[in-house]
Amino acid sequence: MFRLQGSKVLAVDMTGDAVKAKNGSMVAYDGEMAFKKLSGGGEGIRGMVTRRLTGEQMTVMEVKGHGTCWFADRASEINLVALQGDKLYVESSNFLAADAGLRTGTTFTGARGAAQGNGLFTTTLEGHGQAAIMSDGPAVVLRVSAQYPLTVDPGAYVAHQGNLRQSFQSGVTFRTLYGEGGGEAFQIRFEGDGLVYVQPSERNTIAGDV
Repeated sequence: MFRLQGSKVLAVDMTGDAVKAKNGSMVAYDGEMAFKKLSGGGEGIRGMVTRRLTGEQMTVMEVKGHGTCWFADRASEINLVALQGDKLYVESSNFLAADAGLRTGTTFTGARGAAQGNGLFTTTLEGHGQAAIMSDGPAVVLRVSAQYPLTVDPGAYVAHQGNLRQSFQSGVTFRTLYGEGGGEAFQIRFEGDGLVYVQPSERNTIAGDV
């Protein structure tokens, strides 16, 4: 069972089951626990090939046992997401933990910028269970519908779920309007029906200072 203690610490109660978590994110535990280092990008040979192609560097550990583990990372805000057979797309740096039964992978979601030819590879979680994602500041969950598509600054994007189509648009970004941007500017556009998680603080992106 996933539960929050405050907004920046995740407690996971286990009775012989397991959880996957970002390597190094465990801050305490009680009871009897066993730890195993995993690799990001997915399970099996396909996951290994995907990681080699994408340069995916996320390292994940599996914790299994009886007791409670507490997880946190750099005092980031933690958000719980319940999956009911659907798929969650999350930036690797924003992943904290997930039920071990959720299938993990890496997917290519498009080109970040035409000039650099950079790609956007996103961690995926799929199945039934809980996941915990992090954000720099409290995350905001925005609804996308057929009538109301959503455009997001890539530095503020955290995750999305639902039946959404994702595309990249080059042009003016929000910070460029105020003369603060540089390099190649782009935005992420979501269409369809689903949810998008954004954070109130922008990270640096590989497609330029946006």
